[in-house]
Amino acid sequence: MKTSRNIKTLLEILFISTRLGFTSFGGPVAHLGYFHEEYVRRKKWLDEKRYADLVALCQFLPGPASSQVGIGIGIIRGGVLGGIVSFLGFTLPSVLALILFALLLQGVGMTGAGWIHGLKIVAVAVVAHAILGMAKKLTPDLKRKAIALLALVVILIWQTTITQVGVIVLSAFIGFLLYRHQSPEDEAGVEFPISRRFAMICLLIFLGLLILLPIFREYSTLEWVALFDSFYRSGSLVFGGGHVVLPLLEREFVPTGWMTEESFLAGYGAAQAVPGPLFTFAAYIGAVINGWKGGVLATVAIFLPAFLLILGTLPFWDSLRQNPKIKGALMGVNAGVVGILIGAFYHPIWTSSILAPIDFAFAAILFSMLVFWKLPPWVVVVTGALGGVLMGMV
Repeated sequence: MKTSRNIKTLLEILFISTRLGFTSFGGPVAHLGYFHEEYVRRKKWLDEKRYADLVALCQFLPGPASSQVGIGIGIIRGGVLGGIVSFLGFTLPSVLALILFALLLQGVGMTGAGWIHGLKIVAVAVVAHAILGMAKKLTPDLKRKAIALLALVVILIWQTTITQVGVIVLSAFIGFLLYRHQSPEDEAGVEFPISRRFAMICLLIFLGLLILLPIFREYSTLEWVALFDSFYRSGSLVFGGGHVVLPLLEREFVPTGWMTEESFLAGYGAAQAVPGPLFTFAAYIGAVINGWKGGVLATVAIFLPAFLLILGTLPFWDSLRQNPKIKGALMGVNAGVVGILIGAFYHPIWTSSILAPIDFAFAAILFSMLVFWKLPPWVVVVTGALGGVLMGMV
């Protein structure tokens, strides 16, 4: 009975994450909006606070934050296997599309297609909806609104790779100062089906690979070792999402002669056109270098740090957030995350999507479809793509 229930849970996670993997366009902030709509609003697998806590944790960690949030939700719902299934469902659609593109359509740019612009406008509607919902819950008083405003101002003025982490640390400190004397709320903790011993093993593996792979690479002539090391380091040392990893990957593979600048840019255009995490761009690079096997190797290597880090930190995170001494800091962090999301909503989502009055009008229509008419996200995505094509013909 328990086994069949577990299988049913895993299949449910796989079905939902795969659907999100096919429809989640717009980058990491938009992905958080899709996750919020599906897992918090619709399925109620976790509440607003726990979702915000998970987002805050993943913002602290290097790697693809949206993918780590998806993995974390899968772990909360179905254990380690649930995390793996959630990752596979959300990631494989774009991985397969980019490997296929690398094998069949190298050199074809896709960034100017009208339907891509339509999908960017979909991201505007989705993120705006998510931010409104999170702000209502996480910034209910003036103090937390002020923290969110401060985070927004800082994230827009100083757009560097470490600003996001600095803003979260600052928000935590301000929240601790303002709310350290408040009584903790009575709420049940999330039971993670992971032991702390297992978590520590994952963290040790993460650090061990980060240290040993470059050493092994120096003394090895195997190409796959060099590839694995390049992708693993890129996935381990990036804060700020997929767009930040692109210059790292370019430095690793273009000057070394593994691929041309034109091929790199063509793949970047394709990565913008597919749903799912931008880190799957690694699959394209791997496939260009060594066929589908290289694509699989690159995908495993660049996402492995994210998986090890989320498995290694989740069991400790819940006990920390339940600690009364940490509660105030987390209230500040949650408010800071709202500011960060608003900043990301403006740049790059708004600035790259709303280029003319007609774009704003179309975004308003899509927002109304999602918020007022309660239409499924996939309907909004299809409408956005078709609308982008029609606008391109005008």
